[in-house]
Amino acid sequence: SKLTNLGHLEMTWRSRVRFHPLLVRILHKSRLRYYGKPEKKMDMPYQAYFEVADGSGMMSMVLWDSLCPEWYHSMKVGTVLLLDKYTIKTSYPFKTHPTPGDSQMKRFATIEISLNVRDPPTEINIIPEEMVKPEWGLPEVKYRFITRSELDDLPNNHSCDVIGLVTFVGRAERARKREHSEDFWLYRWAHAIDGTSDQPFILELFASSQPDVFEHIHPMTYLVCTQMRVIQDLTENPSRTVYLTTSNESQIFITGWHKGQPYTKDAKVKNFIQWMKSQSEVDQIKKTVIGGYYPFPRPPDSFLKY
Repeated sequence: SKLTNLGHLEMTWRSRVRFHPLLVRILHKSRLRYYGKPEKKMDMPYQAYFEVADGSGMMSMVLWDSLCPEWYHSMKVGTVLLLDKYTIKTSYPFKTHPTPGDSQMKRFATIEISLNVRDPPTEINIIPEEMVKPEWGLPEVKYRFITRSELDDLPNNHSCDVIGLVTFVGRAERARKREHSEDFWLYRWAHAIDGTSDQPFILELFASSQPDVFEHIHPMTYLVCTQMRVIQDLTENPSRTVYLTTSNESQIFITGWHKGQPYTKDAKVKNFIQWMKSQSEVDQIKKTVIGGYYPFPRPPDSFLKY
């Protein structure tokens, strides 16, 4: 059928009501958001953002309401979609944006694709990877993997992807989203090593829309975290510790979930696998810890400094 592309959509969307089908690849995926309120009677108040791209550039796509439980888990990073009967809206100005793996890619930030259950009902088709043709010109998923030896030199809030062997995972903890609020964030601390430094990655992992992964992070699993943010303690504390925290677009993968993921082709991921093959599993197990209270960032040595 006759297809359009994202660049053409941006130029012509105001003058059209009906749009030609779109063929795009998912490059980023946000956590699922629940926006229900007691006074509003809505069946499925869910929403999820994706960043999708074709040969012309990248644009946000929003999945609404009852389409979320139906499609969210099938729409993975790397999935190719054929979309029809979608709508175009001006972008929501306050949403977060992932850092693209390809810094040269053009971003269409003024509009977003809206997938709705009605008015009109969007038609979504997932194209199996083996049927995707090179002549479609769809971009590959690119990553920004770093090693532990590179981490200390990165600026605060820098976005990156990491892979490591889990050596510690703490218990799940809760933090209030806002003071006096009844809503909580669920998170846990983890350490992961990659052989490039004596220090581990310290990871603050918030529960995203992947409970099956979040609950099964154990020592000795290969852990991949994407779209992590660097947190540098900007005070003059000489014992400052750098750690990484999840963002709205982070995805977490553990052993058993890596097969077929686009990052398996990345050079730094391959280097880590090679390093792991040279390690003794028995020696590594001796260094692992699970559970317990993990006070971090650590308080100062004395009350005076506190």
